[in-house]
Amino acid sequence: MSFDVDLTKRLGEAEIACRIEAGEGLTVLFGPSGAGKTSVLNMVAGLVEPDAGHVRVAGETLFDGGAGLDVPVAERRAGYVFQEPRLFPHLRVRSNLLYGRRADDGLDVDETIALLGIAHLLDRWPRTLSGGEARRVAIGRALLSDPRFLLLDEPLSSLDRARREEIMTLIERLRDTMKLPILMVTHDREEAARLGTRIVEI
Repeated sequence: MSFDVDLTKRLGEAEIACRIEAGEGLTVLFGPSGAGKTSVLNMVAGLVEPDAGHVRVAGETLFDGGAGLDVPVAERRAGYVFQEPRLFPHLRVRSNLLYGRRADDGLDVDETIALLGIAHLLDRWPRTLSGGEARRVAIGRALLSDPRFLLLDEPLSSLDRARREEIMTLIERLRDTMKLPILMVTHDREEAARLGTRIVEI
């Protein structure tokens, strides 16, 4: 099973409760803004500690409240693509891609660049990229960190129609060829229906 997640967390006046049991492919966490979807992603990544429950990805337990187990963020090896690309402005695209790469591990750099279609961007500065280009680079950086799984937080937000279609096609390619467990957050039903192997509503 790719994702076996059962979490509860109180944030202010609201309590988030989420149960995910998912096999291979891309699992969409779907719901309105403010429902707690990003908080669930952050708990799976280890950035926020749940109050109770467990997180298991591809059979490995990353958090178990009852057993007192909480694997550190770096050891979880989540490839996390945030809503904003969060590229380092002082590094060119190539250096952004290679940031955090595990030496000689994981995906081939040239193959990943070809998969993403960003070879022509390697010497550019992040400030010169379009929204879609920056999103591609952010996905590439996540992939080259040799992740065990991918977390995508609203990866199509703030993109125009053409760029949105580009990134949707890319995500479909990742889903179908990479065979990595993917958990993606969206509040857009069309995106969820097109990209998700399964949809979990929150």
